Amino acid sequence: MSENKSNSFDVIILGAGGAGLMCAIHAGMRGRRVAILDHSAKVGGKIIISGGGRCNFTNLEATSKNYVSENEHFCKSAMSRYTADDFLEMVKKHKISYHERKHRQLFCDGSAQVLIDMFKKECDEAGVSFFLKHNIQNIQKTSENLFLVKTDQGTFSSESLVVATGGLSIPKIGATGFGFEIARQFGLKMIPTHPALDGFVFGQKERKIFEGFAGIAFDVVMSCNGISFRENLLFTHVGLSGPVALQASLHWNRTGNNGDALTIDFIPTHTKEELLDWFAERKNNKSEIKNLLSELIPKRLAEQFGSLYWPSGKTLAQLSKKELEFFCDQLKGWSFVPESTVGYGKAEVTRGGVDTNELSSKTMEAKKVPGLFFIGEVVDVTGWLGGFNYQWAWASGWAAGQVV
Repeated sequence: MSENKSNSFDVIILGAGGAGLMCAIHAGMRGRRVAILDHSAKVGGKIIISGGGRCNFTNLEATSKNYVSENEHFCKSAMSRYTADDFLEMVKKHKISYHERKHRQLFCDGSAQVLIDMFKKECDEAGVSFFLKHNIQNIQKTSENLFLVKTDQGTFSSESLVVATGGLSIPKIGATGFGFEIARQFGLKMIPTHPALDGFVFGQKERKIFEGFAGIAFDVVMSCNGISFRENLLFTHVGLSGPVALQASLHWNRTGNNGDALTIDFIPTHTKEELLDWFAERKNNKSEIKNLLSELIPKRLAEQFGSLYWPSGKTLAQLSKKELEFFCDQLKGWSFVPESTVGYGKAEVTRGGVDTNELSSKTMEAKKVPGLFFIGEVVDVTGWLGGFNYQWAWASGWAAGQVV
C-alpha cells in the first residue's frame, strides 16, 4: 500500500471494508488518485471474522431475489454487471483456495486473511493510499465542488467522496452509524435501520416453555411475513438462533410493543397428512408420546410438546381425529411473537440505511449531491445469510469504482 504525503486526491473513500476496498481498486485502475480513510488500525475488520474466520465471500446463485430493500429492483444493475463469477476470477488470480458449501456458498479453505492480502496487493498495484487510525471530525462540500474531510491528523480534499462505512452491526470491531450521519447531513432520506441476520429473544411465556433447551439444534422451517426458510434452528439461553432464525430476522419487524409472529414447522420432513399417517401407523403403540415423537424431533422438545398439547392421560389409540389434528397443527405450525432480536452486538448486518431512491442504481451516486457516493451496507440493500451481503459489497463498490 503506497504512502502519499499530499492530502489532495481525486477520490476519497471512507471505510476500509469490502465495498470500500473494491471501489478503491477499480477507481485506481482507471488512473484516479485514491485515498482510503478509516478510524480503525486494520483493513477489512469484518472480513477477517466472518464465516468462522474463513469468510463466506460470495454465493454462486446471488440474484436480486436474495435481497431485502424498499426498492427490490435497485440492486439489479450492479449485481448483473459484477457477478459472483467476476469476483471469483480475482480470487483465482491470487491462487486462493476455496470450497463450496450447501446453498452455493463459497468459503476460503484457510484463514480469511488471504482475502485481506489480496485486496492489499490489488490496492497497491492500483496506487491506492491508506490513512488508517484517522478519526473524521467534519465533512463539507465547497463552492468549487470539492469535498473537504477534516480528520484529527489533517484535512483531505477530493472531487469524489465515497461513503463505505458499513452499518451498526458488531460495534466491537468499530461499527458506527457515521455513514448514516453523512447521508442526513447532505439531506438524503433514510430507511429506518434494524439489526438483521440476528437471533431472536423469547418473551416471558416462551422462556418458561423452553427453559434448559440451550444447545439443542435441528432442521426446521421458519416463516415470517410469508417468507419461509429451511435451515438449522438453535436454541440459546435467551431464545432462538441458527441459520434459519438469522434468515427470518431479515423479514421481522417490531412496531411499538408488538412484533411480527414467527411460525415454525418442527417436522419439515413430513406434510401434515404424512404426519397423521405416521401416527396412524403407530396407533397401537403403547409408548409415551415423548418417546414416540422423539423419532422425529429432539426428545426434550417431544416431551415439552407432549405436556403442552397432548390430552392428558390419553394414549395414541384413545385420541380423537380432531385432537390428533390439533397436535399435528402445533408441530407443523407453532407460532409465537419474539420479544426482540438480540441486537446490533451480534447481528451480522444492518437492514435499512440510505434510501435507494436517493441514489443512481448504476453508479451509486447521490442524485442531488454530485460527487457523493454510498456503497455497501450503508445503503438500504440487505442480503440473505450465505455470502450475499459480500457480493453486494463487491458489486456496489465495483459500480462506483467505474465512475468516481
